Amino acid sequence: MDQAKYDQMETMLHKLEDIKNSQESIIDKINHVITDLFQNPDKDLEKAMEDAHQKASDNVDKIAEATEEYEMKMNKLEQA
Repeated sequence: MDQAKYDQMETMLHKLEDIKNSQESIIDKINHVITDLFQNPDKDLEKAMEDAHQKASDNVDKIAEATEEYEMKMNKLEQA
């Protein structure tokens, strides 16, 4: 694989990691809101935060899977 192609793929991996980190940060912020709701309960907001937490968690899983697949693809191309 030529260096330019490798560099592009490496950049893509960094972007995927950044997306995953952003989603994890969102999960952390949602958890803070959920914790605050113990003191000031609001069923509607709690439900919304639980749904958002699940979606963000699903996104982290999907990005992690995509990253792993992309890394395997990159390794195959590198070995060819």
